[in-house]
Parts: sequence; C-alpha cells; structure tokens
Amino acid sequence: MTLTLPRLGLGCMNLSHAYGVPPTPEEGLAVLRSALDEGVRHLDTATLYGGGRNEELVGRAIAGRREEVVLASKGGMAMVDGVKVIDGRPATLRAQVDASLARLGVDHIDLYYLHRWDRTVPISESVGALAEARDAGKIGAIGLSEVSVARLREAQAVAPIAAVQNEYSLWSRNPELGMLEATRESGVALVAFSPVARGFLADSVGDPEQLAAKDIRRAMPRFQPDHWPSNAALLPGWRSLAAAAGCSPAQLALAWLLSRGEHVVPIPGTTNIDHVRENQRAQEVAVDPELLERAGELIDTSTVSGPRYNATGSGEVDAESFEQPVARR
Repeated sequence: MTLTLPRLGLGCMNLSHAYGVPPTPEEGLAVLRSALDEGVRHLDTATLYGGGRNEELVGRAIAGRREEVVLASKGGMAMVDGVKVIDGRPATLRAQVDASLARLGVDHIDLYYLHRWDRTVPISESVGALAEARDAGKIGAIGLSEVSVARLREAQAVAPIAAVQNEYSLWSRNPELGMLEATRESGVALVAFSPVARGFLADSVGDPEQLAAKDIRRAMPRFQPDHWPSNAALLPGWRSLAAAAGCSPAQLALAWLLSRGEHVVPIPGTTNIDHVRENQRAQEVAVDPELLERAGELIDTSTVSGPRYNATGSGEVDAESFEQPVARR
C-alpha cells in the first residue's frame, strides 16, 4: 500500500489524555464529528491515549464515515495497571493491534506506528511483528515515533516505513539534526506532533502555574519557573510576526512547518472546534518567505530556554537531541 497523507491532520490525544481534565466523551465526539465536517481527513490516536478510550472515541466518530479518513494509531506503549509501559515485544504488538482494531471498530488501520522504541527489544523484531500485521491486512502501513535516523535505517532494512512521527515545531527542531532530510530522501512522511509547541506558539499558555494539576506540561522544563520567563519573553515578538502575516499565531506556526517540505505533515491537537477550523485554514495562509525566516530566527533552539523533556521523558525517546552529542553514522 502506498500511503498518502493529507497535509494536515488532527492529533486526538487531547480529547482523552495528558492535558488535565479532558472533555466528556460526548464533547469529544462532537469535536471529532465537526472536524470531519470541516474537512479533516487524517486522525491520529494511540493505544496509550486514555488507556484505550481515545481509540473508542475515534471509532465512534468515524462510524459510517470510515472511507473519509486516513486512520492512524500506535502500539508499543500502553497503560498497564495505571502505569505507562513501553513494550515492543512482538507478542505484545500483535495483541495491541488486535485490541486497537476492536476499539476502533474497523477491519484495518491505515497507518500503525511503533509508539516508542523498546530499548530491550531489537527494533527489527518490533517492526517484523508490524510487518506481519500488514501482510495480514490488519494495518496498511508501518510508522515509527520518536526515533532517530539510525533506528529508521534499521527498521527500513526489515520493512518499508511510511511515516516517522517526531515532535517538530519552531521550538523543537530535533528533526533538523537529520530526520528531516532522511525522511525526504526516503519518501517517508515526517508527521510533526506538537506543531504549535503544546500551546506556546498558539499563545494559549498564560501562566503555567495555572495549568491543571495533571497537565503533562507541568513536568516539562520549558514551562517551569527556571525557563518560562525567558520563553514568555519571546511571545510579544511572535504576536507581532503573526499580525504582520495576517494570521493567528497558531496558523503562522503551522505555515512555517508546512514550508519545511511537502513531506512534513503537522497534526495539531485541540479540544475546541473553532481551533480545528483555524488550524485547517493554515493550509490557505500565504506567508512571505522572509517573514517565515524571521519566525525561524525568533523561535529557535538558540532562543528557547530548556530541554523539551525532563530526564524521565528524555529516557523514553530515541530521536536526536540538541542536549546530547549527535552520533555521526
């Protein structure tokens, strides 16, 4: 199967997981159905999100409309007895693919990612299990998430990889350490999660101290007192650039990503249908290249304060990092 992704998708995690108290299932369902009505054609969910509840929600939303969407999910990371567990063993992945199909209520998933590389399992074994699922018609294409170029190459030796989903935005430039070019050269989609920097580039984070108690941003260094004041100081200039571009801050962030290559696919997440509409319109925003360059200079690795994850989070990902030397391969 040759997978073609729309230029912009919808990350569904927020509707069940991670950013404090999620909307009710009924509210989340309304957002998803409205998103489909607004032309969203790529939905991204995962085994992990809401302990499976997000897949169930997405399944309800696409019931009767399955042919309208490219459906993506993930396995290899799940909630087990209330604890997040990374497990890339083939038997686990086989079981999780089947469970995802059941929760989504579909007979196949267009794109299924290894959510995280399990360092205790050779990636060839994990990808091999997903290749079996593809050959069985359970999934259409294989993806990888938060991996390095080296891991992508190892996986490609086992089976074709259709997409790599790594964090990418103006304030998280890690793919520019090799993955942006590697995916372009290989004809692999680079699916950019957190494209508006977990709300920062949408100018929707006022005081991080006011975030909900279980909001994952509370554990992220860039939102903490040691780094937030420096990062917040970038926002007035960012607002000015968006005004000069004639668009919202979120739209400017998405337009910048879309300019990075035809293979770059942002998947912003939101719980607000107005924001879905706003994000969709980013595909129609024409921003002068010189202004995009200024945006890239204002919000960059050299100007953003703090790493993207704390020590625990950093230990879970394989993607290249500015915080550590990049291995030359």
